[in-house]
Amino acid sequence: MATSGTTLTPASAPDQDPAADCEQRRALIRDVLERIGDKWSVVVICQLGHGTRRFNELRRQSDPITQRMLSATLRGLERDGLVTRTVHDSKPPRVDYTLTPRGLSLLDIVRGLASWAEGNVTDILASRAFFDAR
Repeated sequence: MATSGTTLTPASAPDQDPAADCEQRRALIRDVLERIGDKWSVVVICQLGHGTRRFNELRRQSDPITQRMLSATLRGLERDGLVTRTVHDSKPPRVDYTLTPRGLSLLDIVRGLASWAEGNVTDILASRAFFDAR
């Protein structure tokens, strides 16, 4: 998953230009929405909403996601503080993923988005067919 490379700062510097501050905030918002709005992040967040999962569990439940895409999605969610990765010292090694409090705060929003998509998919497909037939 690509990131914009935006430097995130919690507050502006006192001498920063207000227009630059506004642009930085817009870039931050776009960056966050890009992360949480991509299809695999939504799927993974919804799956982790049911509780802690191991990597292969997530992969099976999120079919047809590839291993590489799941790894990248989980890394991005972990980087943003939405998911915690716990490595257990066992044979074979075990890695668990769970939503952080920040991830849990996003869960209802993501579930609402997924529910909206499911409830409107038929009409959206009809709209696309009508548009494409023009």
